Amino acid sequence: MNYLNLTENEVQPIVTELNVLLADYHLYYQKLRNFHWNVTGENFFDLHVKFEELYTDARVKIDEIAERILTLRYHPISNYSEFLAKSSINESPVHLNDHKMVEELLFAHGILLKQMAKVITTAEKVEDEGTIDLVGAYIRELEKSSWMLNAWSKKNSEKLQFANPS
Repeated sequence: MNYLNLTENEVQPIVTELNVLLADYHLYYQKLRNFHWNVTGENFFDLHVKFEELYTDARVKIDEIAERILTLRYHPISNYSEFLAKSSINESPVHLNDHKMVEELLFAHGILLKQMAKVITTAEKVEDEGTIDLVGAYIRELEKSSWMLNAWSKKNSEKLQFANPS
């Protein structure tokens, strides 16, 4: 029974991109765990809690991405060797300062957002609304987290731009 109204040829490219996103999220998750465990300094309390919040969210997204792949009638990749081979996110060293940790997270967010855009573009070609809806929500949430981390990393003297009224 084809409850999705999509053919295997239509679904396979989406699954390929979702598996890359799954791999990216696994490396991102581990990066967050690394930073949660190893953050030190005057920003310890703020960042320790923030990193835990982010890795808890990433863990949920990992499960949802894998379940979407299963919904599309494929097995998700599930080995770390595959995650490392497919992901564009690199592991991080243990001994980074707090600002470098946030910088690395923002870089990883850029990679995740780029991959999410690929997933959506691929899913739009065959009107896979379930995947589009799932990943679209992830984009909005990750952009908000990126804005907050970026705001945290700024000096108090740095200000946002004002929109020019028309």
